[in-house]
Amino acid sequence: MNIQMPALPYAPNALEPVISEQTVNFHYGKHLQNYVNTLASLVKDTEFADRQVEEIVATAPEGPIYNNAGQTLNHALYFAQFKAPVAGNAPKGRLAEAIDEAFGSFDAFKQQFAQAATTLFGSGWAWLSQDKDGKLVITKEPNGGNPLRQGLNPLYGLDVWEHAYYLDYQNRRADHVAQSWDIVDWDIVASRLR
Repeated sequence: MNIQMPALPYAPNALEPVISEQTVNFHYGKHLQNYVNTLASLVKDTEFADRQVEEIVATAPEGPIYNNAGQTLNHALYFAQFKAPVAGNAPKGRLAEAIDEAFGSFDAFKQQFAQAATTLFGSGWAWLSQDKDGKLVITKEPNGGNPLRQGLNPLYGLDVWEHAYYLDYQNRRADHVAQSWDIVDWDIVASRLR
């Protein structure tokens, strides 16, 4: 993606009651917009000025450019992967098979992913990614980290910075993680497979 604000693919209230319109307005409209604006400002007249965000994340040295590129990419992937809540929501096809192969079952995957998301100390992201051999892995990335940095293909990321859930769940990160399964657009996640 270029350094620009991605379009929100649903109405700001479409994820309720899992994520409120108020949270979407702050998280997407203020936090993400700030990362995009800051990154565009930081890369102006640098070697990164004409690069895609993914390339900046993969190659930039630690520091402000990397941090803002990571958060820009993470949030673009994050907001694109949701849809209105569906009870019993689950992946199908190739993605479901890959999850079963890597984790034993969808329920086992959810448990392992929730463990990663709830035990990440401080702020950051839990990710389902694909390694170079096509195997699915779960990683915990502090702050604005993205699995691209380790040569992985990010498929599904859950933001566990407090701004992602505090208005709706206060300090109950585990409740936020548990409710988030209902809004995952597994077709979008599957489209990211290589």
